[in-house]
Amino acid sequence: MFEDLARMLHISPTLFYTLASAMLLVIALALGFVLNRVLHYWTKKFENSWGEMVFSLLESLPLPLLLLAAIYSSLELLTLPRRFERLGSKLIFALVLLVIFYFPAKVLILFLRRMGQKDPRLERVTQPAAFIIRALFALLAVVIFLENLGISLTAVWTTLGVGSVAVALALQETLSNFFAGIYLLADRPISPGDYIRLDGGPEGTVLSLGWRSTSLRTLANNTVVVPNSTLAKAVITNYSMPEPRLAISIQVSVGYESDPDRVEKLLLEIVREAAPVTAGLLLSPEPSVRLIPGFGESSLDFSLGVHVRQFTDQYLVQSELRKRILRRFAQEGISMPFPTRAVVLDAAALEALRGSPEKSS
Repeated sequence: MFEDLARMLHISPTLFYTLASAMLLVIALALGFVLNRVLHYWTKKFENSWGEMVFSLLESLPLPLLLLAAIYSSLELLTLPRRFERLGSKLIFALVLLVIFYFPAKVLILFLRRMGQKDPRLERVTQPAAFIIRALFALLAVVIFLENLGISLTAVWTTLGVGSVAVALALQETLSNFFAGIYLLADRPISPGDYIRLDGGPEGTVLSLGWRSTSLRTLANNTVVVPNSTLAKAVITNYSMPEPRLAISIQVSVGYESDPDRVEKLLLEIVREAAPVTAGLLLSPEPSVRLIPGFGESSLDFSLGVHVRQFTDQYLVQSELRKRILRRFAQEGISMPFPTRAVVLDAAALEALRGSPEKSS
């Protein structure tokens, strides 16, 4: 029947079969694209639900399945040249491998993504986990495909084994930073926007947390790049966790003749007056004043405790409060003494001092 149709069109049967196969492939591609767009629409419609996971999986199915059906139909119904038949059989096997390995990987990735949507703490882990899943399934598919083509992989595995040792030694620091980055992404001791300080190292706001390094912006508006392996081993003080609010203490010294209760009352008044006009100064929790450390050598030492909105607000708040304390204490007549020393000399020392010029002459 197909040969009669080819003669009616005045073309050779080989060309007719080739064109028919190409047409089947084009129809499969067009229909697969249309179905993919339809399923993608329903994926968006069921966003943030289990329906999104189902339709997201289904939208990848039409294209490979229709291509598989088109190639199989061409091989069964049409008399193609032998080289095309061999190529078609290899394409069918490749598409079958794609369906077998790609879609289970897609299910796992979608499940991880869904878990990340439910628990934001897992969201950082989904990206490296998805990469590892794709790599493993792709490697298995390639190995099976090459084995089916009759390509021996023994020499390849031997070469890869020796090469991997050399690569691991050459990229030791890079791999260390890479796995440290995965640890930081999974454990989440820091996040972009946190203000951190490394034990014996730099401090600043976390700009980005990458696979190899982490970038910090210091208070001087410079960028410090810290290798992830260094960050993973360091003792980190995170001033943004569990919340950005920070408690600070300001030392205030007054003379021993001052009334402690009056000093405490004045300090609290100063804080309440400064809060409305000082950015970052909080009145909740309530400020506090304590006679700590207490009895100094030349003064009564108080600790004024206040809370600021975030770590970087403390500098402006401390400066503003100290200026107000100085002005208010001067108005109230409260002295802020400086350390003094009394040197007592006995008679022998005085006599020696009096006689020293004569001896020197």
